[in-house]
Amino acid sequence: MKRHNFNSGPSILPQEVLEQAAKAIINFNDTGLSILEIGHRTEWFVSVIEEAKALVKELMQLGNEHEVLFLHGGATTQFMQVPMNLLDTNETAAYCDNGIWGSKAIKEASLFGNAVEAASSKDKNHTYINKSLHIPPESKYLHITTNNTVEGTQWHHYPNTNVPLVADMSSDIFSKQIDFKNFALIYAGAQKNMGAAGVNLVVVRKDILGKIKRPIPAIMDYRKHIEANSLLNTPPVFAIYTALLTLRWIKKEGGLAVMEKRSIEKANLLYSTIDALPAFTSHIAKEDRSLMNAVFFLRNPANETPFLELCKKEGMVGVKGYRTIGGVRVSMYNALPLESVHAIVDLMTEFSNKNA
Repeated sequence: MKRHNFNSGPSILPQEVLEQAAKAIINFNDTGLSILEIGHRTEWFVSVIEEAKALVKELMQLGNEHEVLFLHGGATTQFMQVPMNLLDTNETAAYCDNGIWGSKAIKEASLFGNAVEAASSKDKNHTYINKSLHIPPESKYLHITTNNTVEGTQWHHYPNTNVPLVADMSSDIFSKQIDFKNFALIYAGAQKNMGAAGVNLVVVRKDILGKIKRPIPAIMDYRKHIEANSLLNTPPVFAIYTALLTLRWIKKEGGLAVMEKRSIEKANLLYSTIDALPAFTSHIAKEDRSLMNAVFFLRNPANETPFLELCKKEGMVGVKGYRTIGGVRVSMYNALPLESVHAIVDLMTEFSNKNA
């Protein structure tokens, strides 16, 4: 049976990336060694990380003013690492709370300085993006979560602000064309759009670093990782290699312009179906709907379990909504083929015709 992988993360990877990664586990680049056992300071792996960094800059169209890092800990570690590097105890940073991950980021930042809400969408259960920002002029930076995986909302136009812009792009990185130069710092867990779980991408503009008085543990200091070329300690070698393979795939497919075109096509197909079928409904403001994670519900709650069971029977994997939200969540990351969206749309239509 054909399986359709709608998991929110770890999520679907391109088939050719999986095949190349599997081959490298046995014999990496005809070295006679597995990618799992090569030394991280060998020329073999240094070439991997150098190419991966170069591809990130190429896809983002960034120059030497930004540095690319591949770090442990995932995006959640960045909730503390960002303020640890950018925010002194007596200073203020502004945060947008448009969902669970923004809320967690604020909580961690408050351990290092004054983290204030620039905007919140809690008044409507995070079903929209609050764009009415109130940023204290003394703020060291503004932090946003560009795509809210749990709630199904996404920034489609970013804030224009005089303070440095910091973004958690974990779930929509490399999915669309963006002027990345407008961001002072970007971070993203790899396991949704750029590889396997285990590595976190950080892209930082170097001129924002080194301005706080607080001592920073070496392993948490971006400057130390820059100096060490992301090799300050043993990096997640296999996850970085898988990220390299995924970045190569994105470039080969046509880059971010093609990824964006495909994302819009998949999302338009799914959302138009949700809006047209009487059995389903979406609570998300239409202008803020995520192209990556569609969150929706059965109009009759009694139909939710039967629909999810039908999805399971038909090979639709990962469609159950987040545990605190419920409903249905269909994740449409770069590697998800349009064929899979057609499959679930056909299933939804059949279910609605029988149960609406």
